[in-house]
Formats: sequence, structure tokens, C-alpha cells
Amino acid sequence: MAASRTIFIAGAGIGGLTAALTLAARGFRVVVLEKAEKLEETGAGLQLSPNASHVLTGVGIKERLGSRAVVPEAVCLMSARAGGEVARLPLGEAAARSAGAPYWVVHRADLQAALASAVNDHPDIDLRLGCQFEDVTSHAKGMTVVHRSGNTRNQDLALALIGADGIWSSVRHHLFPEVQPQFSGLIAWRGTLDSTQLPRELTARRVQLWMGPGAHLVAYPISGARQLNVVAIVPGTWNRPGWSAPGDGLELKRLFDASRWPAPARMMIGAVDDWRRWALFTVPEGGEWTSGTIALLGDAAHAMLPFAAQGAGMAIEDAAVLAKVMAEGTMETAAQVTAAFKRYARLRRRRVTRVQRTADGSGRIYHLTGIMALARDVTIRALGPRRMLARQSWIYDWRS
Repeated sequence: MAASRTIFIAGAGIGGLTAALTLAARGFRVVVLEKAEKLEETGAGLQLSPNASHVLTGVGIKERLGSRAVVPEAVCLMSARAGGEVARLPLGEAAARSAGAPYWVVHRADLQAALASAVNDHPDIDLRLGCQFEDVTSHAKGMTVVHRSGNTRNQDLALALIGADGIWSSVRHHLFPEVQPQFSGLIAWRGTLDSTQLPRELTARRVQLWMGPGAHLVAYPISGARQLNVVAIVPGTWNRPGWSAPGDGLELKRLFDASRWPAPARMMIGAVDDWRRWALFTVPEGGEWTSGTIALLGDAAHAMLPFAAQGAGMAIEDAAVLAKVMAEGTMETAAQVTAAFKRYARLRRRRVTRVQRTADGSGRIYHLTGIMALARDVTIRALGPRRMLARQSWIYDWRS
């Protein structure tokens, strides 16, 4: 395979597939390496605010998602201390028109399937499943990417390599082995249930964020509102890598006991039959994202806590910016690619760091107790929904 205009991407998650589409739209040939034999349902729900949905709409994903993406009417801030809603931030179709792009809540598997469908239909993208990145070497003709399919080891020439292979990135380990994910001390429990299992008021088209002592709970409809996605964030010491370790629902019910959590929150916890949990890790701020003609994207570069609902959004934004800078020059030499990747990192770092810190701060606010929780609730009510929503505009209004 000739190296000219061919970019390899390690990882067929949300960021990797989006990058494949944005790069192909700019005239590059893209090869995506994915170690999984097939793209299976992983994770659960995602919130995609207008900064992310704008990019996805631009590569034709809105039509492929169809009714599986839900446009919530509002984000409802709920307080365990107060026993219910303290603010309702309006979203819906009117807000989507105003923002120029919708706010979506969607099952991760539905989004990945829509992206994969677009990738498979594109003549300049080669998605290789069951194919794992192993090594890369640079030389006068560009770079050689080494990858393995079963017992077969293959080598291909490429112009550049993008590591979009998640928080435990093999590409990052190849570049910066000293950078290790850090355990946050928090565990996310996730589960889904049929919307018919709960009263209508608990399954409406809205995002519910329940703030409570030392923990919080998020719930919203997915899969065309046929299911409810529930995620509970609690402290803990269990820190095994992975997304889908089985969880004991009785343990979670004890953490959300009646003395501290109101009935609606406990009802949602109790309705989930199959809990999965994952330990929340982050990648430290300030690390390098590029080295020569290799760049990192999404969680591989800057995995963050999910408390700003922007993990997927930042990966999608990365993909758009990376493709844009790669299209600004001829990209015929390693020096040109290196300069473009440095510009990509420069353009992205400040915003991503601000989002990371916002997520960290939000988690602390959600988990306040006692008089501090009371002060939080009073402040939210005093600000009102319009000003609360306006505080997110710097995130939502971003465009590539």
C-alpha cells in the first residue's frame, strides 16, 4: 500500500470512526484498525450536545440515527436533599433550532452502528475488524504500521497514524509509556430498562441529574425512548480496567438508602436488573498528544470524568479539528504532517483542559452534603434555568 494520503487510525470507537469520516471527507484514504472481531454493544447511553451533534450531522449521521436519537425536552437538576427538582433547563426542538444543532441522548451502540454504516459505505475508508495495532516505525518514505490479524502479522506504509484506541491506548503506550491512567476513586454503575417498567413521570423525554451526598444519579431515554439509561456514580476502591464488569444491585441499593435518597431515585435504581460497573480513570493533564506523524485523539489523549457529559463530545471535536488542519496543506512530507499535528494539539488543548476541569468541579458540586448542599440548591434556584443553561454556552456553541 502506498503511503501517500493514507492515514491509519487505531480504534473504531466513536472518536476513531468520526475521524475516519472527517478525514475521508477531506480527501484522505483511511484505514481503521479495530482489535474486536465485531462491533458489539458497549457502554450504554451518551449525551451529545450541539457542539458534537453539529459535527456528526456534517458527516451524515443524523439520517442514519433516525428516531433512535432522542431530543430531550429539558435537563432537570434534582436534589436528594430537597427531594426533587431544583431547576429545569429547557432543550427540545426550539433550543436545537437556536443552537443550530440538536442535543441528543443516544445509546452508544446505536451511534457506533450509524458511524460504522457510514464508514462501510465510504469508498476511501477500510475498516479492518479483528486487526490490532502492534508497532510503528518512521522512515524516509513515511511510516510503517505493523498490525496483527489472528496469527498473521502485516505491515503497511502510511502517511500518519492516529491513536483513537481509548484510555488504555496501545498507541499512547508506544509513544509515552510513562503516561498511565489514574484511578479517580469513583465507580460508575450503568444499567438500562424498558421505559414501560416505570411511571411515565420517570421516563419522560428529559435528562434527570440527581445530586446527593457523596454520589449522583443520571437517567435519560435512549433507543427511541423505548429504554431508560441509568448511571450511578459512587465512591469506591474497586479499580479493575474495563467497561462491563458485573455489579451486585443489592450493593448499589444499600448506597442509595431511604434515609438519604428520595423514592423516585431509589425506584429507578431498583428497576434495573442487570448492573454493569466500570472504574473511572483519567489521563493526567499536560501530557503530549503528538510525536512526529503520530497523534492521539479522544480518551487516548485526555480521558476525563464524565460529569460534564463531554467525553464523546471532545473526541468528536478532536476528529473535526484534526481533519481540518490536515486539509490546510498538501501533506506530502513528514514535516508537513508533524506541523499539522502540532497545530491540532495547540488548537485543542486549552478547550479540552477547561472541559476536564469543569467535569472535575461538577462532580464535587453534585456530591455536596449538609449546609453546602443546601447552598448549592439555593444558588441554582436563584440563578434560574436561563442563566444556568447560559453557563454551558461556551461548550455547546463551539464549531469547528
